[in-house]
Amino acid sequence: MNTTEHATNNGQGITKIPNKLITEKSPYLLQHAYNPVNWYPWGPEAFEIAKTDNKPIFLSIGYSTCHWCHVMAHECFEDRDVATLLNQFYICIKVDKEERPDIDNIYMSVCQAVTGQGGWPLTILMTSDQKPFYAATYIPKETRNQIPGLIDILMQVHKQWVNNQEALLRSGDQITNTLKREYESKKKTGEATKELISLAVTQFKQNFDHNYGGFGNPPKFPSPHNLIFLLRYACLENDVQTLFLVEATLEHMYRGGIFDHIGYGFSRYSTDAKWLVPHFEKMLYDNALLAITYLEAYQYTKKDLYRVVSEQIFDYISKEMTDREGGFYSAQDADSEGVEGKYYVFTPGEINEVLGEEDGSYFNNYFDITRAGNFEGASIPNLIHCKDIRPKNEKITRLCEKVYSYRLNRAKLHKDDKILTSWNALMITAYAKAALILQKESYADTAKKAIDFINTKLTTDTGRLYVRYRDGDAAYFGHIDDYAFYCMALLSMYEATFDLSYLSKAISIADQMLDQFWDMEHGGFYLYAKDSEQLIYRPKEVYDGAIPAGNSVAAYVLQRIASITTNTRYQEFATKQMSFLAGQVKDYPVGFSFSMLAFLGTLYPTKEIVCVCDEKEECEDLFSYLATHYEPNTISLLKTSKSAEELSKIVDYVEYYHILNDKPTYYICSNKTCAPPSNDLKGCSSTDTNK
Repeated sequence: MNTTEHATNNGQGITKIPNKLITEKSPYLLQHAYNPVNWYPWGPEAFEIAKTDNKPIFLSIGYSTCHWCHVMAHECFEDRDVATLLNQFYICIKVDKEERPDIDNIYMSVCQAVTGQGGWPLTILMTSDQKPFYAATYIPKETRNQIPGLIDILMQVHKQWVNNQEALLRSGDQITNTLKREYESKKKTGEATKELISLAVTQFKQNFDHNYGGFGNPPKFPSPHNLIFLLRYACLENDVQTLFLVEATLEHMYRGGIFDHIGYGFSRYSTDAKWLVPHFEKMLYDNALLAITYLEAYQYTKKDLYRVVSEQIFDYISKEMTDREGGFYSAQDADSEGVEGKYYVFTPGEINEVLGEEDGSYFNNYFDITRAGNFEGASIPNLIHCKDIRPKNEKITRLCEKVYSYRLNRAKLHKDDKILTSWNALMITAYAKAALILQKESYADTAKKAIDFINTKLTTDTGRLYVRYRDGDAAYFGHIDDYAFYCMALLSMYEATFDLSYLSKAISIADQMLDQFWDMEHGGFYLYAKDSEQLIYRPKEVYDGAIPAGNSVAAYVLQRIASITTNTRYQEFATKQMSFLAGQVKDYPVGFSFSMLAFLGTLYPTKEIVCVCDEKEECEDLFSYLATHYEPNTISLLKTSKSAEELSKIVDYVEYYHILNDKPTYYICSNKTCAPPSNDLKGCSSTDTNK
């Protein structure tokens, strides 16, 4: 392609020529397509040129809604002086971490090992054979406040590359070998025990913020899977104190500015203890996991606030984050017109102009919008000051709609509109749970449409998953997160609809996951598939960070499939995976909450409910029961005249379950003890599954 065909005029008479990122689909890479830096996408061409020209590689990893990625881009990558050094002495590669989590995982591990911290933008200097010898996050252009500037770093490394290249090569070998040894040492196994779970709960209690909920010091992240684990533990142990940790956190997060009270949805994290000032970017995965958390909290406590918050999250996703073909977009930026948070903040006068003096004053008082402000001279709407929160306030809802419409036209947000399989799977799980718990068919329809999107747009002809889809293009073979998360989504859809196709598909995805990612020698799942591009080593991610680890979710879904099917093959893999996880997490279980959640399914009593009837519509009692009873370790199956034959192929024991007295019949087992079949489901609620 002739790149001059893409030349643009910036309105000042200066023609800008694109670099090699111009043909990419990633919004993040396209943001850098007109940098004066000669960026390459990750691929053989860049590495071959680096080897031929004997140049080190400058690798920059980020994502399109990252505030500090924008800052470094403006300071450095749009700067001619920096670009001159990079182009002359380095081969420069840009990577979207959301498209290539495998690359990001490896080099983020490098950064954490070398510097003790990580984050984005991630900056790596490495050899042409991908071995890193320098790592950092954000780097300013010039040295300031004892932070080395990029120009100084580039010059120093260039001089060393020319005069003492062997030292850098040895450093790259040492770092790579150290990381390989670290990952190869993850062979120890252990035993999942209730003591391990109790230790995790104790650590959460010790780190709890009794004033504002959440855990630890600012910045405070929602980490919804921590709350899901604690909620399920509270239920299974009837632990009121642990339930308090969850409820206090959910309420304070909703009160704060981390929740968008005008357009709904949660931001990435809070910079302060009160959850008031967020980092304003919104991520699909946060909102999916938080929707699940609020839904489960509502199901357990019956408190209407949690239902309303979950519905508002779905309202936000529907309005702003859903593709017309059914997939969900990835993220929205923190910045508007180059200013962080500008889109979200208001002054009292501005609100009064939109709503009028009377309604404006009411709105300002309600959301604490003041002249003094709480963020750079303006105010982030919040409810921290409110003594009593009403889940529904019709007047505020009406006024918020007006302010929302005004806000949409006042400033624009960049939206990362690529569609990621793993994050979509989390949102499908949320919608499926909403369909079950709130008994709203529209939520099931949304989940179904997103599943159809993955099956048609993000799946190969042979059934393999892709990582991402954008602008008509699907790319990159899926990683363990894609398979494990999608399997969980499909299981959730079966539980919500009893459509057997979802259960069959979930088992098929689990089979592919075992075939492509399982370590036959030591157990656990590798991050990328056995036939994917092989990087400097093949890691296994276990830590449950911003998103649960693929290994944790894989354990959870294998245990669920084993419980549903009673197939010994899945039970054996589930047992091995639990042992692998227990060996990795025992030193710091609080950092592995989704692994702990998977352990709950193994160590606590379970309940199985099988309903046998002629037609699904006859089983209203079952749907009502599942909607209103919070029982984390319950699995349910529906056998109808239409599904009986196919279900028996998957779950052979249901062949012997029949309709009695011409009425829907329930076969219920608790803690490996089965009750006589009954036409009455009401007795289920008294069955003790907690001890």
